[in-house]
Amino acid sequence: MLLIPAIDLKDGQCVRLKQGDMDQSTVFSEDPAAMARSWVDKGARRLHLVDLNGAFAGKPQNLPAIKAILQAVGDEIPVQLGGGIRDLDTIERYLDAGLRYVIIGTAAVKNPGFLKDACTAFGGHVIVGLDAKDGKIATDGWSKLTGHEVVDLAKKFEDWGVESIVYTDIGRDGMLSGINIEATVKLAQALSIPVIASGGLSSMADIDALCAVEDEGVEGVIAGRAIYSGDLDFAAAQARADELRT
Repeated sequence: MLLIPAIDLKDGQCVRLKQGDMDQSTVFSEDPAAMARSWVDKGARRLHLVDLNGAFAGKPQNLPAIKAILQAVGDEIPVQLGGGIRDLDTIERYLDAGLRYVIIGTAAVKNPGFLKDACTAFGGHVIVGLDAKDGKIATDGWSKLTGHEVVDLAKKFEDWGVESIVYTDIGRDGMLSGINIEATVKLAQALSIPVIASGGLSSMADIDALCAVEDEGVEGVIAGRAIYSGDLDFAAAQARADELRT
């Protein structure tokens, strides 16, 4: 089970939002590259970046911070990034800069042809981010709920060659209320590609619950507010996950 620290970028700073609300942000660091390095030093085996400004603008907005993070991490561990990725040129620029995976969210739902092209051009480097509430997909920084069922869309994207799915329960994100294990497992069981859980990780109990369903296809979990607030000790949590696996 991979514990993947999240570095959410807003105006060049590392922040956390409450339920995707840009007006409810807490700044955790003004030096995201140093923050990235610290997570690697604590044993992170992958990093999850989000360009929050980019997600709302529809194009990259935090490039200097992203490049600084990639430089700080080097090729030690894979880095994945979502937010504002709407065209093939952006993907190519990011991969050339050292990013391992791009995460396509809203654009995958609104412009499936783009996602298909991305999987064809950059096979093995494309992850889809599906944000949902009560099993229905949300788009546009969670501001719009669609009628699409999570499982149906994910199966279609799997057929196109997506590497994995990051599944976020938006009712729980940033709320320290626990991962929605049931919904995450339901999605993982319907797919043959891995699912990464997101939204609500808060305690060692969540780690235990996730490790118990790892064999269903849940590859990892994104760790956000809890590891910044101190509610969850990242290094201890990853050690616990490794111990449960052996």
